[in-house]
Amino acid sequence: MSYRSRALEQSGPAGDRTEANRPLVILVDDDDGLREALHELMLSVGLDAISFGSTRDLLEAELPDRPGCLVADVRMPGVSGLDLQHRLVESGNTKPVVFITAHGDIPMSVQAMKAGAVDFLTKPVRDQTLLDAITAGIERDIKQRAHARVVQEHLSKLALLTPRERQVLREVAAGRLNKQIAFDLGISEITVKLHRGNVMRKMQLTSVGELIRVWEALPAGVRENVEP
Repeated sequence: MSYRSRALEQSGPAGDRTEANRPLVILVDDDDGLREALHELMLSVGLDAISFGSTRDLLEAELPDRPGCLVADVRMPGVSGLDLQHRLVESGNTKPVVFITAHGDIPMSVQAMKAGAVDFLTKPVRDQTLLDAITAGIERDIKQRAHARVVQEHLSKLALLTPRERQVLREVAAGRLNKQIAFDLGISEITVKLHRGNVMRKMQLTSVGELIRVWEALPAGVRENVEP
């Protein structure tokens, strides 16, 4: 089974495996020979790949919205691989990164891993070792993208709630009883029940347990912004 096939197993039903769902490996290295060799390696195991000679070229490119992994040299002229990682993190881009370098050191590798790198490999790197790291990165990205889609669905449904319904949602998720919620919000218990029913209907929930899981899956900033 090819590395692309292994990753696609986690990307959804066969009918969803369009080009947009095929993993894409993004290669960034200023060494033309190595970059071409890596590109050929990706193609040889059935993985789509796109390559850049510098981080600037990558940052200026319009990349397709596909799951995948970024493979970058640490030391490059201009914006380094580590700088690229920091920029991606700051912009909210969680694309997994595998670093390869001929001049790595322990502090640099620790810095990269703390920032979320999949692996930090020293040149010359064995093909199998690199492919294993890339596969792990692709699988991580597929899971991250799936989670992001679920969160976005929750946010879309949350937008349908009134401010009061959001308050009731928060209180129910915290394990509060209807009478406690009524007292805290200064409304009747019957009104709480009505709001609670609206929350379940609009959020398309069937149990309190499901409601709690949805609430906890929301971004912390969203939960904190619900007025007490």
